[in-house]
Amino acid sequence: MKSRFLNRCRRAGSFKAIVGLALGVAFFASAFSADSQTNSSQHSKPLTKTSLDKAGMSDERLNRIGEMIEKAIDEKQIPGAVALVARNGRVVYHKAFGMANSELGIDMNPDYIFRIASQSKAITSTAVMMLWEQGLFRLDDPISKWIPGFKDAGVLDTFNEQEGTWTTKPADKPITIRHLLTHTSGIGYGVIDGDPRFKKIYDKAGVTDLFTTEKITIGESVKELAKLPLHHNPGEKFTYSEGLDVLGYFIEIVSGKPFDVYLHDHLFEPLGMADTGFYLPEEKAGRLVSVQKLEDGKWVRYPVTFYDPDYPIKGARTFFSGGAGLCSTAKDYATFLQMYLNGGELNGVRILSRTTIETMMLNQTGELFGGGDKYYGLAFSVLTEKGQ
Repeated sequence: MKSRFLNRCRRAGSFKAIVGLALGVAFFASAFSADSQTNSSQHSKPLTKTSLDKAGMSDERLNRIGEMIEKAIDEKQIPGAVALVARNGRVVYHKAFGMANSELGIDMNPDYIFRIASQSKAITSTAVMMLWEQGLFRLDDPISKWIPGFKDAGVLDTFNEQEGTWTTKPADKPITIRHLLTHTSGIGYGVIDGDPRFKKIYDKAGVTDLFTTEKITIGESVKELAKLPLHHNPGEKFTYSEGLDVLGYFIEIVSGKPFDVYLHDHLFEPLGMADTGFYLPEEKAGRLVSVQKLEDGKWVRYPVTFYDPDYPIKGARTFFSGGAGLCSTAKDYATFLQMYLNGGELNGVRILSRTTIETMMLNQTGELFGGGDKYYGLAFSVLTEKGQ
């Protein structure tokens, strides 16, 4: 279902940048204080709407996006969507389709808020690189320098299925910050891990995957994670992981601020991303898109499984997952991406240097990811010419 819809996205037309597409579906697809980011000699305009003739865009071709989404909704692939396209720093298309909550009959709205799941990873990576620019660490420093539990990391050797016990052999090198940014640390991903052994190991250890309404902190979860085996030696393979949750806790240690506070003060407020964060205040709860699933031809509320779909409007509000916990709107996330397209600046605020942005987009994983069609940088996977 997901792949059919995304393939249609790719066929919808050729644009310089499709900067945000948020789906309301039951799968994962998006006055400054003295210590805010610096002013910039470059001063782009904030992301605002413009007419198609000024942007040099075809209304007929842009409308293919709506036709594709409406067809997907008619075919029950998705209950609804928000699509946004920007070109040269101007929004040329921003529309909502379908239902935000089918059971309650709530139509989708362009400013509705989605759980952006793994799109959180790029934001966390950006925060890491902001602190790196301050000279607080090197990318190839071992994470154990800040989180000592990772000092004795070992690779899974044997696993007893009946008893749920395991043994390890020592890793041949320490896990570095670069490994965590590029999913090459050997850490797994619990409930969504491709290896059922790690699903059981993480569950038994009480490691929190993705996000939760329970009263737990990322520091508590990461310290438990540090005791568990690795898939492989660091730097040996690409294994999608909870490394960005580890880095969320790392940001707390290095910055001296709670992770949510650091992101608000240094990214969201400077960029004007007013609807992005881990948890929603009561006045925004009505804009949260419901997690839905298809049942007997109808979209219904997704049940509580390994996560509670009432996240992020209920619960303890103490877990700040750097890998999956943020919520945002299409416009807010497009603003974040526009900062990247501008080389690290937006509306006169410099988040990262142009050189850092360029470095982050270089191949950091060699041949470990993508098979020539793409590679992994320090915040995003990047298409090669072959992949394009």
